[in-house]
Amino acid sequence: MTTQRLPASSSPVPTSPFTRRQCLAALGALASLPAAAQFRVEVTGVGMTQLPIAIAPFRDEAQSPQKISAIVQADLERSGQFRGVDTAGMRLDETTRPDLALWRQKSADSLVSGSVVRLADGRYDVRFRLWDVVRGQDLGGQSYVVVQADLRLVAHRIADFVYEKLTGVRGVFSTRIAYVTKAGNRYSLWVADSDGENAQAALASPEPIISPAWSPSGGQLAYVSFESRKPVVYVHDVASGRRRLVANFKGSNSAPAWSPDGRTLAITLSRDGNSQLYTIDANGGEPRRLMQSSGIDTEPAFSPDGRFIYFVSDRGGAPQIYKVASSGGNAERVTFSGSYNISPAISPDGRWLAYVSRVNGAFRLHAMELATGAATALTDTSADERPSFAPNSRLIVYATQQQGREALMTTTLDGKIKARLAGQGGDIREPDWGPYQFQ
Repeated sequence: MTTQRLPASSSPVPTSPFTRRQCLAALGALASLPAAAQFRVEVTGVGMTQLPIAIAPFRDEAQSPQKISAIVQADLERSGQFRGVDTAGMRLDETTRPDLALWRQKSADSLVSGSVVRLADGRYDVRFRLWDVVRGQDLGGQSYVVVQADLRLVAHRIADFVYEKLTGVRGVFSTRIAYVTKAGNRYSLWVADSDGENAQAALASPEPIISPAWSPSGGQLAYVSFESRKPVVYVHDVASGRRRLVANFKGSNSAPAWSPDGRTLAITLSRDGNSQLYTIDANGGEPRRLMQSSGIDTEPAFSPDGRFIYFVSDRGGAPQIYKVASSGGNAERVTFSGSYNISPAISPDGRWLAYVSRVNGAFRLHAMELATGAATALTDTSADERPSFAPNSRLIVYATQQQGREALMTTTLDGKIKARLAGQGGDIREPDWGPYQFQ
């Protein structure tokens, strides 16, 4: 068992109240704030090949301010790869050799057990072990000594360990998301755990904040603020709270997207007429126009290799998704299914395009396999917005409306497993999933 120590802690889009679509259509400093209300994770749906896993209550976790086993189980179930097995009445920790025959009778393929011990100095020693019940193998474990504020992060790290050991794919639970809320007349930009919990305010403004975008290193967020009574692009340093102005040209400045090397931003500017695509140094400077278009071009997104920029354009009469070389040139149309497609996001592995398509008046999340062009609707809701991929390309976070409330959701790529990240902090929009590098 290894020991780890964590550090202390104009646009062609429609309108609806406080949405990305409304703010984009209108385009045509660490804030001292309390943390957002706690989120409740609700997982719905059934996948075809969910792995049955038992997460036993960690010994002495009842005395811990965070229930580690519950967080680990919620993470794994939200991924769509696992389903929990009942562990009621079981007393185990990382030193216990479990009765594997018993767990096989409970139909568990794997088992996690552990302990949480409060040390004399106030820190917590969290330990766990993972068992392959079917093969009878000890798959290893870890130990973390952390301050109380890092207990949730430890739980996410444990879920990452389990996920990778059992699926062969790196977990994403210890990464972060950024999102925007509107409460009354106050807009706030938040940084939170991947399950929406532990939100910290990065910025507050009486004017709209839209389009937050993580840098590839996870240390910075680009976003658009209307505090100057027009859209302006800033880059915010997450650790220090300092920010720098990147684009404040004549007209609107919007839709920042980072290049994979973090040196360049693609942005939408209207300084020369219609909204058009430009690239600009991430520290500011003179922008370079990518191409000439008689239509509106917006919502750029770099491909993972940096060779292409995907974007939305109405050059064909209605919004569709196109791509252009990041050095500029001629655009190539990408979406052909549906008459109204917006908000492109490319998976980090380069295989998938997530986007929002208008279907019979409803805005629904879709995923397209880029190699084949085959597209699938992932939702049956009517107001989906702003998809963003997890860094392992296995989940998508997006904004939507459910039962009259704004909410963030995650979904698997087949749309079968969804989780609602439901908070009380106002209308919740504009999610962007951060990279692995942010720890």
